[in-house]
Amino acid sequence: MEMEHVFEQGPIRPPSEAKSLLLRVTRNCPWNRCAFCHSYHGAKFSVRSVEEVRKDIDEAKRAADEIQRISWALGEGGGITDAVIDRVFRDGELSVDSLRSVAAWLYFGGESVFLQDANSIVLKTDDLVEILQYLKRTFPGVTRVTSYCRSKTACRKSVEEFRRLKEAGLTRIHIGLESGYDPLLEFIRKGVTAEEHIEGGRRIVASGISLSEYVIPGLGGTQWSREHALETARVLNAINPDYIRLRTLQVRRETELHRMMKDGRFTPLPEEDVVREIRLFIEHLDDIESRIVSDHILNLLEELEGKLPEDRERLLGIIDDYLALPEDDRLVFRLGRRKGIYRGLRDLSDRRTYDILKRAIDDYREGEPGKLDRDLHRIMHHYI
Repeated sequence: MEMEHVFEQGPIRPPSEAKSLLLRVTRNCPWNRCAFCHSYHGAKFSVRSVEEVRKDIDEAKRAADEIQRISWALGEGGGITDAVIDRVFRDGELSVDSLRSVAAWLYFGGESVFLQDANSIVLKTDDLVEILQYLKRTFPGVTRVTSYCRSKTACRKSVEEFRRLKEAGLTRIHIGLESGYDPLLEFIRKGVTAEEHIEGGRRIVASGISLSEYVIPGLGGTQWSREHALETARVLNAINPDYIRLRTLQVRRETELHRMMKDGRFTPLPEEDVVREIRLFIEHLDDIESRIVSDHILNLLEELEGKLPEDRERLLGIIDDYLALPEDDRLVFRLGRRKGIYRGLRDLSDRRTYDILKRAIDDYREGEPGKLDRDLHRIMHHYI
């Protein structure tokens, strides 16, 4: 049996696309200058041809057909069951990463595809439409196709072009807004202005494509925390995206922002001040119907998820509940969260776990000053 099914896949995707098939339409990032980003460091941007992408779709289809044959051979009737996944992931002859990717994708339903890399909407609209149409013809069961896009790129496409993409099958666009404060956008070398964020976002919303905007709490550091919160809220109020996703800042080594931090041009915001910044931000989100999502391990309060405006007071209440905790409880929660033990404030009620973490906190207090914060920072660094 022929086992070699190889197609390209890029390095990253949004957490919400964990169950999506990754289809590489462009390589790396056309901007690649953001001070906080390391994902495409030293990598050159390139556009893949329609023919290249079509071949990868064909390879994915061959892999899917082969996995179904394995299912029939195992007596699973063509279904992608635990037994099929176990065979694909344990058999050395089936060790091709892309084959395993297709197997996992089919296991989770085979309905969602994410177009990589950082800004695939930069493709000519005609080319992207052709890719989308070919994808849907090859995999008729696909119901959801998503992609990253820069606001600057969105400003260069008309609403009608976005509507064509929607009709061809594109259902959601993810944009790294990061901030709505122009001095901060310039400082982090984002290459876009607040007004371009608004214009690009509005065009996507007007087309009917679902829009997910990403915000980085803490990005303004100690210097611009308030301005970052208020101006980012202002920009999102003007866009009204479907989703607002929080991604708390963690300064990555080998980035320009890390060098700025080392030479004193950037001072990170303490974790509890980041929580206060998020509160100020949510408080000023007005007259929009976005859903706030905190779906990343870097966020201290993962349970901050809800629909505006009806869930605003509940979200603010979660933040207030955390800030009202005694200092020991806040430290215990921070340690438990960063170690992946806690998911929400309710987990503090598990007395056995609490006591274990509290003893660890006491040990830190008796040891070297500042070691707890350094260790928490080190743990968070492993998540990026």
